[in-house]
Amino acid sequence: MAFVEPVTLALRGVQLVPLGLEHEAGLRAAAADGALWKLRVTGVPTPDETPAYIETALKMRAEGSRFAFAVVEELSGRVLGCTSYHDILPAVKRVEIGYTWYAKSVQRTHVNTTCKLMLLTHAFDALGCHVVGWRTDNFNFASQAAIERLGAKKDGVIRGQALRRDGTIRDTVMYSLRSGEWPEVRAHLHYLLDKPH
Repeated sequence: MAFVEPVTLALRGVQLVPLGLEHEAGLRAAAADGALWKLRVTGVPTPDETPAYIETALKMRAEGSRFAFAVVEELSGRVLGCTSYHDILPAVKRVEIGYTWYAKSVQRTHVNTTCKLMLLTHAFDALGCHVVGWRTDNFNFASQAAIERLGAKKDGVIRGQALRRDGTIRDTVMYSLRSGEWPEVRAHLHYLLDKPH
């Protein structure tokens, strides 16, 4: 049995559905909303790369290293983006959250906070994780700020850790959240979602 089994999560009009080939057109449209593949510090697929992107995610799911979700608007069925558990380590009950991107039109809305609340709740409360981690490009300051807003702690920087799309070598900023910190973070995420905007 896999550590992360197929599951659909839903909260506040947003669903996380196991990513499949049926999401290809929706993912293409979401990536095109803002031409996200042009961003140097993210791994969003170009329209032509979308089928291979999904195939890679499915292969990684079969290997047990990544479980990708399509982010879907519950009422319309519109695909808003993608997010994943990855670097899944069942022996130490650790997952990371990443491969996350959203259509430009839903960035800076409740969608990211809602998705993180669902993923963290499932990781800590259903999977029994001890630690949830994140990693991001050292130049992706928006991502770093978003991760820090969640209440995650910065673990450090791994220098020369990965290749960017343009061939340059990136430093990777690592973050984590431990199970003992989860109740306070959960309360904070509910506060962020409930306060008037």
